[in-house]
Amino acid sequence: MVNDMPDFTAHAHPVLAVRCPECGKAPGIWCRRPSGHRASELHAGRKAEADRIFIDQHGETASIERLPAGGWIIDPRGRSRD
Repeated sequence: MVNDMPDFTAHAHPVLAVRCPECGKAPGIWCRRPSGHRASELHAGRKAEADRIFIDQHGETASIERLPAGGWIIDPRGRSRD
């Protein structure tokens, strides 16, 4: 069985865990401008899709935190502490 759930800790930026609905770039690949150049920011649609899927997977109170040594960790209670 294939695991289709995005891994938000696997990439340089958590938003890269999902395909971009605006430019079509696959998970793990940075967004591109229509000219083909690398976008300076990830597309808003990709950010929104990543937020939606992250909440579906981990719940509304979860957060993702950058580790001091690099990488990411998901805290299931992150937002509930704020």
